[in-house]
Amino acid sequence: MNNDIALKADHIVKYFYEPQQFQVLKEVSIEVKKGEFVSLTGKSGSGKSTLLYILSTMDTSYEGSLSINGGILTGKSQNELAAFRNEHIGFVFQFHYLLTDFSVIDNVMLPALKLNKKSKAEIEEKAYQNLKMLGLEDQALKLASKLSGGQQQRVAIARALINDPSVIMGDEPTGNLDSKNTDIVFDIFRELTLTRHQTIITVTHDDDFAGKSDRIIQMSDGLII
Repeated sequence: MNNDIALKADHIVKYFYEPQQFQVLKEVSIEVKKGEFVSLTGKSGSGKSTLLYILSTMDTSYEGSLSINGGILTGKSQNELAAFRNEHIGFVFQFHYLLTDFSVIDNVMLPALKLNKKSKAEIEEKAYQNLKMLGLEDQALKLASKLSGGQQQRVAIARALINDPSVIMGDEPTGNLDSKNTDIVFDIFRELTLTRHQTIITVTHDDDFAGKSDRIIQMSDGLII
């Protein structure tokens, strides 16, 4: 196995069966290197979000094979996959999914408390470091609901990074942001690939965002074009 490859998907085939059988992905193969920043683009219905959910191990009903960091994930149980995701994959969605009644710092700490590999004090320290990196340390004790949309999305990124995932996946991570905050999120992602050698795979409709990433993978009708 090539040690330089973060993620490899081979001949992924996916069907939806409602309202009738429909092939969403047609023998899609993709390789992403460690530290690479990749944008998945294409019109609505092209299959890009479906592919991302398979790459993220959240959707397991597909044909083909998926490996991340050299380990085959196809065929593993839901519990094994949930544990793998929590440790190795960070998620940033279009909507931040923060717990609005919790403080910013508590939101960031959650995945690490769940992983339970470090003491609470160590996790809190790491959470503060992440917030500092994103320019949010002064917001740590505020309720998440009191932050602006751009700030909430940065908190979601701090949370995604808490377990030092090797792969970060974004589903329209700038979809609800203005151009200034979109640029901030892009710069954060770029910095993570350069300084931490983390791999980023993001679905986006934003051509400027995609154009600045390392590679664009364009999809149409369930195929990479």
